Amino acid sequence: MDNGDRILLNHIQKGFPVTSRPFQEVGGWLNMTEEEVLERLRRLSQEGYLSRFGPVLNPRRLGGNSTLAAMMVPQERLEVAIAAVNGHPQVSHNYLREHPFNLWFVVSAESEAVIQGVLAEIEEETGLAVINLPMEEEYFVEVNFQFEVDNP
Repeated sequence: MDNGDRILLNHIQKGFPVTSRPFQEVGGWLNMTEEEVLERLRRLSQEGYLSRFGPVLNPRRLGGNSTLAAMMVPQERLEVAIAAVNGHPQVSHNYLREHPFNLWFVVSAESEAVIQGVLAEIEEETGLAVINLPMEEEYFVEVNFQFEVDNP
């Protein structure tokens, strides 16, 4: 990651523009072209520095619902279970943990009934139980990483 990458990441974590040409606007802030911004983000994603680039939406504010779910997946069945989970468009992300419940994921949908259906389908597809951990209370925690930038 070079200095330009760090400057870009520092700036896009807060207040990404919602315009017809957001990458052009970001480039204007940082004295980069639109294509340079896009190329840097593509490369950072391909190299694994970015795991996801996109909005974080609040399903409840949009009239839907979401839940956190977890599974105990034997190591030899992880690939198949991950593929089954990822095969559902309602799953926004998943991750592995070093814990008996080692596969965790978030399901968002227009209703609780759809969420229950997705969880049931994942159980059927994997032959493994899924625990549903619906949110009881929402807290907002903002995390921004500040990358050290070399002075020119």
